[in-house]
Amino acid sequence: MELNKSQLLRFTTAGSVDDGKSTLIGRLLYDSKSLFEDQLEAVTTTSKQKGLDGVDLALFTDGLKDEREQGITIDVAYRYFTTPKRKFIIADTPGHIQYTRNMVTGASTANAAIILIDARHGVIEQTKRHAFIASLLNIPHVIVCVNKMDLVDFREDTYQSIVNQFEAFASKMLIPDIRFIPISALLGDNVVNRSEHMKWYMGAPLLHTLETLHISSDINKVDARFPVQTVLRPQSEGYLDYRAYAGRIAGGIFRKGDEITVLPSGFTSRIKGIEGPDGPLEEAFAPMSISISLEDDIDVSRGDMIVRSNNQPKATQDLEVMLCWLNNSPAKPRAKYTILHTSNQQKAVIKEVIHKIDIQSLNRNPDDKELSMNEICKARIRTTKPLMIDSYRENRTTGSVILVDDMTNETVAAGMIV
Repeated sequence: MELNKSQLLRFTTAGSVDDGKSTLIGRLLYDSKSLFEDQLEAVTTTSKQKGLDGVDLALFTDGLKDEREQGITIDVAYRYFTTPKRKFIIADTPGHIQYTRNMVTGASTANAAIILIDARHGVIEQTKRHAFIASLLNIPHVIVCVNKMDLVDFREDTYQSIVNQFEAFASKMLIPDIRFIPISALLGDNVVNRSEHMKWYMGAPLLHTLETLHISSDINKVDARFPVQTVLRPQSEGYLDYRAYAGRIAGGIFRKGDEITVLPSGFTSRIKGIEGPDGPLEEAFAPMSISISLEDDIDVSRGDMIVRSNNQPKATQDLEVMLCWLNNSPAKPRAKYTILHTSNQQKAVIKEVIHKIDIQSLNRNPDDKELSMNEICKARIRTTKPLMIDSYRENRTTGSVILVDDMTNETVAAGMIV
């Protein structure tokens, strides 16, 4: 099958501190000739100033001056590159435990996740945490790169032992496709080009794997969901009686004449017209941004959802979510938060922590109710007004929520509805 050259693959990189993520991404950019000349010159100059014989590949991804001076990467950095076969967006997430929350941000829209493992250390807690988050976020492809094979003499038995460790842990999770590649990001083995040191490895290098991964759409094409962002009421001449509802389709297809229901009110009507950026449309589908006008003059406002009458989401004030706590301060029992769901914004409380997840074993702990930064739990949330929800596995948009602290206005948690 011929690949679509305009097809975009979003992938995230994750691993523990010093597993070589920046070097790996630098190697991908360098060996695939995806760097501008001025970038290459700047990094070459900086490498010489540091007294290095060659190019410090990690500098290609260390974006901020402060980060370079500290020698660490401390936030999600998005990088873009193109090969003759495909376009890529990389979300480079930090390895430090205290920045695990950044992986939730970086991986939330990813088609694939690269998890780096230091061949000297094998599967560690951060490896398990990142694999679990990849599973939780429903990422279809996970590529496990066993890095620094040059430091273990390119031994096949060392590599196979790590593969066995990871497979034993991953068998408890739902990850559709897991692949393993032994690499040396520093030397370039099996990154863009095949390794001469590991002829026992019969698979493809990393770049070829990324170029040929099947990208399945994560957009729900069946369940029609249209969260209303704003009501359009132009006051100009000729539009005095015009009313339409603007937003971005979160799932499915809408057509002129469709019978629809507005939630949570339950009012019904039919679609009179659909407008896109370039004019009227007969139909529109996710993730298009459009406006919809209805045949009947009914009450619709921001936060409502237009759906097809014969296919409706669940409208509820009680949610069960897998919650990843992102904030430095622990969750406050019965404290009020603002919950953001599509274009809807309500007040909410965490009614109950049902169980926390032990990342090492994936065991559920129903007795520990304290929720601190980077911890993941299943929780019950109560909202002041109904939200129109699907499960996260059915629809990433209508199945995800964010909690915001009312006092500080900080985002404190991200949740996947189960």
